[in-house]
Amino acid sequence: MRNVCPTALAVRIGIALATCTFFQPDEYYQSLEVAHHLVFGYGQLTWEWLAPKPIRSIIYPALNVPVYWLLKILALDRTSALVGAYCVIWGPKLLHGALAACTDIWLARLTRRVLGERYVGAALFFSLTSLFHGLSLSRSISNSAETSLTTIALSYFPWDMDTARWREETRKALLFAALACTIRPTNAVLWIFMFAWLLWTLRKRTGDVIFVAATAFAIGSLIALVIVALDTLYYGELTLTPVNFLLTNASSVSLFYGRSPWHYYLSQAVPILTTTALPWVLDGAYLATRPAAPRRLMLLLGLVIWTVTVYSLAGHKEWRFIHPLLPVMHLLAAQSFIDRYGDGMKAHLPPSTRWARWAPRLAFALSIPAIAYVARFHGRPQITVMHYLRSLPPDASRSIGFLMPCHSTPWQSYLHRADLADDGVLWALGCEPPLQGQDVTMYKDQTDVFYDSPLDYLTSRFPDRVRPTFPPSPRPRSKPGVVETPENYAWRHEWAQNLVFFGKLLEQAGVADLLRSLGYVEVWAEEYGWEGDDRRGGGIRVWRYGGHA
Repeated sequence: MRNVCPTALAVRIGIALATCTFFQPDEYYQSLEVAHHLVFGYGQLTWEWLAPKPIRSIIYPALNVPVYWLLKILALDRTSALVGAYCVIWGPKLLHGALAACTDIWLARLTRRVLGERYVGAALFFSLTSLFHGLSLSRSISNSAETSLTTIALSYFPWDMDTARWREETRKALLFAALACTIRPTNAVLWIFMFAWLLWTLRKRTGDVIFVAATAFAIGSLIALVIVALDTLYYGELTLTPVNFLLTNASSVSLFYGRSPWHYYLSQAVPILTTTALPWVLDGAYLATRPAAPRRLMLLLGLVIWTVTVYSLAGHKEWRFIHPLLPVMHLLAAQSFIDRYGDGMKAHLPPSTRWARWAPRLAFALSIPAIAYVARFHGRPQITVMHYLRSLPPDASRSIGFLMPCHSTPWQSYLHRADLADDGVLWALGCEPPLQGQDVTMYKDQTDVFYDSPLDYLTSRFPDRVRPTFPPSPRPRSKPGVVETPENYAWRHEWAQNLVFFGKLLEQAGVADLLRSLGYVEVWAEEYGWEGDDRRGGGIRVWRYGGHA
């Protein structure tokens, strides 16, 4: 497998550049948008960055800063609309595609150390054809970088403490584990398990236990100081984002984003993450429990079980939270595939295992079209609408309002228009969580209030006519840290020249008639395939006052 590095880079960067669909708001609002705001001075920052006790560290978004900074000093972002826009969009894609390739490259190393060279090809096959990797790994989501760093750290983990290099490996594993924790503090759950096992194994070697503990303390302290220093520099005052993150997520705020049953990771997340590899993952987990199984494989299975168990205790759950475990599950799948069926392609296989010849081909045939769909079509209008809006001349885009669930599209990291930097000129509905301890079951954000009765919202919070000068909206969305009560929802809008919304909004009673009576007409629309959200159905529509395309 000498071509692992170029193959992984080609696949992951290729997927990154080919992806033109929307998956998670965090891809933009916890990454690209923050870096864009830092370098260019405009963009939207969410409550996580503006709350009295911000919970996000600048470290992960800062990965994009050199890309934007280089584009800025070379004036590549200010070239023609087409070239400049693609430089701003594709620059970070190249970076995150390369970071994604680290997962495959170091998975090969991890597999080689845990199972042996014979299993590397199978592990890479499952990784490179993974639907979830294809959907998420090359995107600018913190869980994706966390996955790469976790895989690197596991590949350096000191599996054999009797070798001369085990201390060097321990330092590397601790360093990359600490970096993973800087991006997602909850990644510490994995390393509590792994290093607890290591310390227990070394319990009779006092000097080695002291070495591991001292090294962990030194690296942890250094990384913590870097986090505090960079965050304090960014926020302008002493800021402990990891502490704020853990305290906020331990409160009811996390439940504002949804509560899932205890079995969510077992019944939904693991099958969705593994998809076509699931039968081999389950069989590999069974093989890892046999007395003859490699101890290292049993330990990795224990890591999966431990992490899923601990994460299941939280009320708010998402598929991507266990993304760092997917490479380990691909390793389990490789164990199953090779141990059960050899290379799966030999003509002398008995009839009972002949299916192993076509099983990889079937998995490939199912995975590749699915990856193409999620990368190219599912949620595509939410991206292409930003390309359309960016291409509009200034006289046709003096103001733009988004009447849709918050963070349904990218923002200035894709639009990149300084003439629309004012929040009152380019605005969207807000969705601030109950940061003041309000009852989550009763609390409604701006998006909820709007969708309770869109027509009432439009008639009570907008003027009765459109002003042709399109003045900025005085208070179009919620402000982080401000208590909103049902008696004092103080949002006030001016009618924008362009309104952007999902087609489903036109099915609400009276909305289409109101917009037409004000002088709006549809100038752009796009819809692709299946949409699984009642509020986000019907594709994306752009209506403009006066109707001039």
